[in-house]
Amino acid sequence: MWKFLATKIRKFPWISSVALYSCVFAAGDLAQQNLSKKEKVDFKQTRNVTTLALTFHGHFIYLWMKTIESVFPGATAGIILRKLACDQLIGTPTGISAFYIGMSILEGKQDIFADWKKKFWSTEKAAVIFWPTVQIISYSMVPVFLRMAYFGCWGFVWTIFISHLRQNIDSPSSENQ
Repeated sequence: MWKFLATKIRKFPWISSVALYSCVFAAGDLAQQNLSKKEKVDFKQTRNVTTLALTFHGHFIYLWMKTIESVFPGATAGIILRKLACDQLIGTPTGISAFYIGMSILEGKQDIFADWKKKFWSTEKAAVIFWPTVQIISYSMVPVFLRMAYFGCWGFVWTIFISHLRQNIDSPSSENQ
């Protein structure tokens, strides 16, 4: 089974990455709703999270990681720090922004920047704490063709967090709809 999956991931890396991230985002959002003890699962919200992963995040992360690896090939300490800096300064803020703004667009909010304005910096601070260790391990120990799967596992945890933050911390969810 593992050999079959590894072969497909190597043969179709972009499709595998987008599919993986769509599933990870959907599962993370459903887990967040379950953990928050919602009486009823909001499948519309999960659909929106999945759509965002399918249309943006899966593609972005795949292309970003491919770009990072081609610009900074290798795994020396200096190269890993360069990759980490680029991720933290460009990749992470782009992903966070796309999540908040994209979800607002999919929900049809009039002020698509409201959630982003309220939550970007607190989410970015959490990302600076959460992602560097994940990224250092990835860039130093995980084979390139498996990095998307590795990030996907941690992306599941991150999606639970960011979905929770979006739904529960000063959410203007009832405003501007």
